[in-house]
Amino acid sequence: MGCGELVILLRFKLRDMPGKVLRLVAHDPGAPADIPAYCRMTGHKLLQEDLVSHAYWIRAKDLPQS
Repeated sequence: MGCGELVILLRFKLRDMPGKVLRLVAHDPGAPADIPAYCRMTGHKLLQEDLVSHAYWIRAKDLPQS
């Protein structure tokens, strides 16, 4: 899956799991730049990345307080 598709899927997955950690494996060549940028822009926290195994651990942001 290309990074564009990945980001859309990632958006919906993280939205459904506030505060939890997702392990993502992404082999797309753009992922090392795109995943950290996506986290910065959306408020999710990139906890760790392993470029050898293509794995990224992302903590989904909490739901907004009302």
